[in-house]
Amino acid sequence: MYRTLSLALAATAMATTTVPEKPVAATPGSVRWGPCSAKAAPAKAAAPAGAPASPALECATLEVPLDYRDPHGRQIEIAISRLAGQEPSRRRGVLLTNPGGPGITGLGYPAVLAATGLPQQVLDSYDVIGFDPRGVGRSTPVTCDLTPEQQARGNVPPYAHTAADVAREAPKARTVAEQCAGSRTAWMLPHTTTANTARDMDRIRAALGEPKLSYLGASYGSYLGAVYATMFPKRGDRIVLDSNLGPGGYDYTAMRLLARGMEDRFPDFAAFAAAHPEYGLGATPEQVRAKFFELAARLETEPVQGFDGTSFRGLTFDRLYSDADMPLVARTWQALDTDQPPPSTPPFPGMENFMSARYSVICGDNRWPRTVRAYQRNVAVDRLRYPMLGGATAGIGPCAFWPDERAEPPVRIGDRGPSNVLMVQNERDPGTPLAGARKLRRALGDRATMVTADQGGHGVYPFGPNTCAKEAVTAFLTDGRRPAQDLACAAEPVE
Repeated sequence: MYRTLSLALAATAMATTTVPEKPVAATPGSVRWGPCSAKAAPAKAAAPAGAPASPALECATLEVPLDYRDPHGRQIEIAISRLAGQEPSRRRGVLLTNPGGPGITGLGYPAVLAATGLPQQVLDSYDVIGFDPRGVGRSTPVTCDLTPEQQARGNVPPYAHTAADVAREAPKARTVAEQCAGSRTAWMLPHTTTANTARDMDRIRAALGEPKLSYLGASYGSYLGAVYATMFPKRGDRIVLDSNLGPGGYDYTAMRLLARGMEDRFPDFAAFAAAHPEYGLGATPEQVRAKFFELAARLETEPVQGFDGTSFRGLTFDRLYSDADMPLVARTWQALDTDQPPPSTPPFPGMENFMSARYSVICGDNRWPRTVRAYQRNVAVDRLRYPMLGGATAGIGPCAFWPDERAEPPVRIGDRGPSNVLMVQNERDPGTPLAGARKLRRALGDRATMVTADQGGHGVYPFGPNTCAKEAVTAFLTDGRRPAQDLACAAEPVE
């Protein structure tokens, strides 16, 4: 059953890797790379026909402080990977990457990028570096001991139609928060934050012996990159932020904004479904939208093949991240509308760790509303404003009951530092809506230039189809050429 709004770029295209069993104790400039063995390599399947095989990833493990206020105290491990450039004469430095999340493994991401369109001139210019952020995957992981049922519920609350629905959800959210606070990795909670992950990034830079690092981060990775650029303004080279969160990161405002993202993006799917009468979902976009509400209401009362209203809303939102998944969404709707088994979707890998790490970061970075009444008020507002998803994304979750201990306040994104940031953004992005990206653009001020693409979906570079936007990023990464002012790329015909 698909119940998760995964909120992460390229989550279905991740390469899963393993690192050497014995951690490599790295000191600045002396990382010892070893081979990575792949358990699964979907990146290879995604490579264009006839494309040369990319060089194998290398892996290492760094030790970093759990608490940077106590740098010689308890240490944790950070797993890193490298796709080394093959043209030493063209090498500029390292390009650190992050695919989003939080909670998503990034160790295999360099291979995914190479196999799915990262231009050769970029690969020649950098050693492309991946890493599992603290708490995630092959780095020292966190857990909330989530049960299979809790994992199946996903990371966004069920749609609340009434204030009573919010109140009924509150004890379940409290239970998850208490499990996280009482788990065997609870000692990591105060320190599993975006700010500390940014400090880990700078440790990676130092361990690689690089005076500066360039960066390519998407979705949550846009916020991580903005935090790094704020905390270490003189150590960033060329910073690319793709599919941008607002300056508060994944706070409650960003969570509520997902409902607007659904409303921004859904007309693209409605037009697609209306243009394909074989699905029987409506002859006009208005009829397709009406079908959404009809199916959601019906499935909440009578699930089909274990598929209920929560999983229906979740799959629709999640699969609208990509134009390529629109046929799958349409087939799923068609099956559910006729009481047939829907197409199967692969399980999300490492769900328990993903959800646990995600809660650790989003609940630890910011303070969320603490009263049930606040969520009831916001659900009532968003349910009217954004009816497709607002009753879920404004709902109550574990962050409402998170432990009060905070090692430091959240990083305030500002405009102090060099003008070395390029933002790139789809206009109709469901996961990181344009409204949030514009707020980040204003916060960064003269540090940034933003390129928008008149297209839908989550992720521009290098996965998206808009060549204008992609060429702007490639020019910046390879030659340092950035648009003199914000650039709007027109829609391009689909081939």
